[in-house]
Amino acid sequence: RRHAAAFTKARRDRFGDRDWIDRFLSAAAPGCEILDIGCGPGAPVALHIAAAGHQVTGIDSSPELLAEFRRNLPHASAHLSDMRKLALNRRFGGLWAWDSFFHLPAADQPAMFPIFAAHALPGAPLLFNSGPARGEAIGQFEGEDLYHASLDPQDYRDLLAAHDFELLAHSSEDPDCGGRTVWLARRLPD
Repeated sequence: RRHAAAFTKARRDRFGDRDWIDRFLSAAAPGCEILDIGCGPGAPVALHIAAAGHQVTGIDSSPELLAEFRRNLPHASAHLSDMRKLALNRRFGGLWAWDSFFHLPAADQPAMFPIFAAHALPGAPLLFNSGPARGEAIGQFEGEDLYHASLDPQDYRDLLAAHDFELLAHSSEDPDCGGRTVWLARRLPD
Protein backbone atom coordinates (compact mmCIF):
# COMPACT_ATOMS: atom_id res chain seq x y z
CA ARG A 1 0.00 0.00 0.00
CA ARG A 2 2.88 2.38 0.78
CA HIS A 3 4.29 2.01 -2.73
CA ALA A 4 1.11 1.92 -4.82
CA ALA A 5 2.19 4.86 -6.99
CA ALA A 6 5.63 3.35 -7.64
CA PHE A 7 4.11 -0.05 -8.42
CA THR A 8 1.58 1.52 -10.79
CA LYS A 9 4.36 3.32 -12.67
CA ALA A 10 6.65 0.26 -12.78
CA ARG A 11 3.89 -2.10 -13.93
CA ARG A 12 2.57 0.23 -16.64
CA ASP A 13 5.93 0.08 -18.39
CA ARG A 14 6.33 -3.73 -18.10
CA PHE A 15 4.22 -6.03 -20.26
CA GLY A 16 6.39 -9.13 -20.76
CA ASP A 17 3.50 -11.43 -19.82
CA ARG A 18 1.38 -10.60 -22.86
CA ASP A 19 1.77 -14.03 -24.53
CA TRP A 20 0.24 -15.79 -21.51
CA ILE A 21 -2.51 -13.18 -21.32
CA ASP A 22 -3.36 -13.88 -24.94
CA ARG A 23 -3.32 -17.66 -24.34
CA PHE A 24 -5.69 -17.11 -21.43
CA LEU A 25 -7.98 -14.93 -23.55
CA SER A 26 -8.03 -17.47 -26.38
CA ALA A 27 -9.34 -20.03 -23.85
CA ALA A 28 -12.13 -17.68 -22.70
CA ALA A 29 -15.50 -17.29 -24.39
CA PRO A 30 -15.70 -14.13 -26.53
CA GLY A 31 -16.97 -11.13 -24.57
CA CYS A 32 -17.20 -12.93 -21.23
CA GLU A 33 -16.58 -11.25 -17.91
CA ILE A 34 -13.12 -11.81 -16.40
CA LEU A 35 -12.42 -11.68 -12.67
CA ASP A 36 -9.01 -10.12 -12.02
CA ILE A 37 -8.00 -11.39 -8.55
CA GLY A 38 -5.39 -9.03 -7.14
CA CYS A 39 -5.98 -6.58 -9.98
CA GLY A 40 -3.58 -3.89 -8.82
CA PRO A 41 -3.80 -0.75 -10.95
CA GLY A 42 -5.33 -2.55 -13.94
CA ALA A 43 -2.66 -1.37 -16.33
CA PRO A 44 -1.56 -2.89 -18.55
CA VAL A 45 -3.29 -6.27 -18.04
CA ALA A 46 -6.92 -5.39 -17.31
CA LEU A 47 -6.76 -2.68 -19.98
CA HIS A 48 -5.55 -5.29 -22.49
CA ILE A 49 -8.32 -7.71 -21.44
CA ALA A 50 -10.95 -4.97 -21.80
CA ALA A 51 -9.54 -3.94 -25.19
CA ALA A 52 -10.01 -7.57 -26.29
CA GLY A 53 -13.77 -7.15 -25.73
CA HIS A 54 -14.15 -8.51 -22.20
CA GLN A 55 -15.72 -6.93 -19.16
CA VAL A 56 -13.35 -6.91 -16.21
CA THR A 57 -14.19 -7.11 -12.53
CA GLY A 58 -11.23 -6.33 -10.30
CA ILE A 59 -10.61 -7.19 -6.68
CA ASP A 60 -7.67 -6.05 -4.60
CA SER A 61 -6.91 -5.65 -0.90
CA SER A 62 -5.13 -2.32 -1.42
CA PRO A 63 -7.47 0.70 -1.51
CA GLU A 64 -4.69 2.69 -3.19
CA LEU A 65 -4.23 0.19 -6.03
CA LEU A 66 -7.97 -0.24 -6.40
CA ALA A 67 -8.31 3.55 -6.79
CA GLU A 68 -5.78 3.34 -9.66
CA PHE A 69 -7.75 0.44 -11.17
CA ARG A 70 -10.93 2.55 -11.06
CA ARG A 71 -9.13 5.48 -12.72
CA ASN A 72 -7.76 3.23 -15.46
CA LEU A 73 -11.02 1.31 -16.01
CA PRO A 74 -13.83 3.65 -14.90
CA HIS A 75 -16.58 1.40 -16.31
CA ALA A 76 -15.30 -1.79 -14.69
CA SER A 77 -16.56 -3.25 -11.42
CA ALA A 78 -14.05 -3.06 -8.59
CA HIS A 79 -14.20 -4.57 -5.11
CA LEU A 80 -11.99 -4.06 -2.08
CA SER A 81 -11.40 -7.57 -0.74
CA ASP A 82 -8.79 -9.93 0.57
CA MET A 83 -8.80 -12.72 -2.04
CA ARG A 84 -8.88 -15.30 0.75
CA LYS A 85 -12.33 -14.00 1.75
CA LEU A 86 -13.70 -13.49 -1.75
CA ALA A 87 -17.40 -14.36 -2.00
CA LEU A 88 -19.03 -12.45 -4.86
CA ASN A 89 -21.83 -15.03 -5.20
CA ARG A 90 -21.50 -15.11 -8.97
CA ARG A 91 -19.40 -16.85 -11.57
CA PHE A 92 -17.17 -15.50 -14.31
CA GLY A 93 -16.01 -16.58 -17.74
CA GLY A 94 -12.36 -16.36 -16.69
CA LEU A 95 -10.25 -15.97 -13.55
CA TRP A 96 -6.93 -14.16 -13.60
CA ALA A 97 -4.67 -14.23 -10.49
CA TRP A 98 -1.42 -12.92 -11.93
CA ASP A 99 1.44 -11.75 -9.73
CA SER A 100 -0.94 -11.81 -6.76
CA PHE A 101 -1.75 -15.35 -5.62
CA PHE A 102 1.89 -16.19 -4.86
CA HIS A 103 2.06 -13.42 -2.24
CA LEU A 104 -0.17 -15.55 0.00
CA PRO A 105 1.51 -17.78 2.58
CA ALA A 106 1.75 -21.37 1.36
CA ALA A 107 -0.64 -22.46 4.14
CA ASP A 108 -3.33 -20.14 2.71
CA GLN A 109 -2.98 -21.12 -0.94
CA PRO A 110 -4.95 -24.42 -0.93
CA ALA A 111 -8.04 -22.60 0.37
CA MET A 112 -8.02 -20.44 -2.77
CA PHE A 113 -8.96 -23.36 -5.02
CA PRO A 114 -12.55 -23.69 -3.73
CA ILE A 115 -12.79 -19.91 -4.12
CA PHE A 116 -11.58 -20.18 -7.70
CA ALA A 117 -14.11 -22.97 -8.35
CA ALA A 118 -16.98 -21.00 -6.79
CA HIS A 119 -16.30 -18.05 -9.10
CA ALA A 120 -15.66 -19.93 -12.38
CA LEU A 121 -18.30 -20.80 -14.95
CA PRO A 122 -17.93 -24.19 -16.64
CA GLY A 123 -15.25 -23.82 -19.31
CA ALA A 124 -13.75 -20.71 -17.70
CA PRO A 125 -9.96 -20.47 -17.86
CA LEU A 126 -7.95 -19.86 -14.69
CA LEU A 127 -4.47 -18.40 -14.93
CA PHE A 128 -2.12 -17.94 -11.99
CA ASN A 129 1.60 -18.00 -11.37
CA SER A 130 3.73 -19.47 -8.62
CA GLY A 131 7.33 -20.24 -7.88
CA PRO A 132 8.92 -23.32 -9.49
CA ALA A 133 9.03 -25.39 -6.28
CA ARG A 134 7.80 -25.50 -2.69
CA GLY A 135 9.30 -22.70 -0.67
CA GLU A 136 9.38 -19.07 0.22
CA ALA A 137 11.32 -16.25 -1.36
CA ILE A 138 11.80 -12.65 -0.40
CA GLY A 139 12.14 -10.15 -3.20
CA GLN A 140 12.59 -6.41 -2.97
CA PHE A 141 10.43 -3.53 -4.11
CA GLU A 142 11.22 0.08 -3.28
CA GLY A 143 13.74 -1.09 -0.69
CA GLU A 144 11.26 -3.24 1.23
CA ASP A 145 10.85 -6.99 1.44
CA LEU A 146 8.26 -8.56 -0.87
CA TYR A 147 7.08 -12.02 0.18
CA HIS A 148 6.41 -14.92 -2.22
CA ALA A 149 5.43 -18.52 -1.42
CA SER A 150 4.78 -21.61 -3.47
CA LEU A 151 3.58 -25.14 -3.02
CA ASP A 152 5.12 -28.12 -4.75
CA PRO A 153 4.05 -28.31 -8.43
CA GLN A 154 2.29 -31.63 -7.76
CA ASP A 155 0.26 -29.91 -5.02
CA TYR A 156 -1.04 -27.40 -7.59
CA ARG A 157 -1.89 -30.23 -10.01
CA ASP A 158 -3.76 -32.07 -7.23
CA LEU A 159 -5.63 -28.93 -6.11
CA LEU A 160 -6.69 -28.12 -9.66
CA ALA A 161 -7.97 -31.67 -10.22
CA ALA A 162 -9.74 -31.80 -6.83
CA HIS A 163 -11.66 -28.61 -7.70
CA ASP A 164 -12.62 -29.65 -11.22
CA PHE A 165 -10.04 -27.78 -13.24
CA GLU A 166 -8.13 -29.45 -16.07
CA LEU A 167 -4.59 -28.26 -16.65
CA LEU A 168 -4.21 -26.79 -20.15
CA ALA A 169 -0.64 -25.49 -19.97
CA HIS A 170 2.17 -25.13 -17.49
CA SER A 171 5.62 -23.60 -17.78
CA SER A 172 8.25 -23.54 -15.06
CA GLU A 173 10.42 -20.43 -14.97
CA ASP A 174 9.31 -19.40 -18.46
CA PRO A 175 12.15 -17.36 -19.99
CA ASP A 176 9.69 -15.56 -22.27
CA CYS A 177 7.68 -14.39 -19.27
CA GLY A 178 10.28 -12.96 -16.93
CA GLY A 179 11.05 -16.36 -15.40
CA ARG A 180 7.53 -16.83 -14.05
CA THR A 181 6.07 -20.26 -13.41
CA VAL A 182 2.67 -20.25 -15.07
CA TRP A 183 -0.46 -22.38 -14.70
CA LEU A 184 -3.35 -22.23 -17.18
CA ALA A 185 -6.36 -24.42 -16.41
CA ARG A 186 -10.02 -24.68 -17.43
CA ARG A 187 -13.04 -25.31 -15.18
CA LEU A 188 -14.74 -28.56 -16.09
CA PRO A 189 -18.53 -28.75 -16.56
CA ASP A 190 -20.62 -29.00 -13.37
